[in-house]
Amino acid sequence: MSSAEPFADLLAANARYAEDFSLAGFDGVARAGVAVVTCMDSRIDPLGMIGLAPGDAKILRNPGGRVTDQVLVALVLGTSLLSVDRVLVVHHTRCAMASRSEEELQAEIGRLQGQDATWMSLGVITDQVRSIRAEVAKVRSHPLIPDTVAAGGFLYDVDTGLLEPVE
Repeated sequence: MSSAEPFADLLAANARYAEDFSLAGFDGVARAGVAVVTCMDSRIDPLGMIGLAPGDAKILRNPGGRVTDQVLVALVLGTSLLSVDRVLVVHHTRCAMASRSEEELQAEIGRLQGQDATWMSLGVITDQVRSIRAEVAKVRSHPLIPDTVAAGGFLYDVDTGLLEPVE
């Protein structure tokens, strides 16, 4: 089996996408000045939920929508070089990272994979509102992110599509 075979449907879709590709030559700045830090959950359309389109924003996704060290690197680059002047930190309802304890998730992963997963820190969220506030504080207090950058925290409802401001 070739390495491309499992991806044949996606490569075919990409060929169709490329037929009408409109971002050629775009410089990569965030046209709307926005960066969104959110969860990897497939129910979230980060651009659509705030009325933006490809090229408008930098999208940073990970389990739980956490502001990790790597996310901070991306935000420093975005605010310094790529026209980002607003950062949204978005967690969401019914998130797997906020629905179980670290131990429960590790046990479930271990069971599914047939090996111990207790060595891996997953970073569960025990209080989403407190977590959102802490994540926003990381952005606001970073020495390489200018004070002129607006940072806000939001909880996205996966059942209604609405964002609720938290911080």
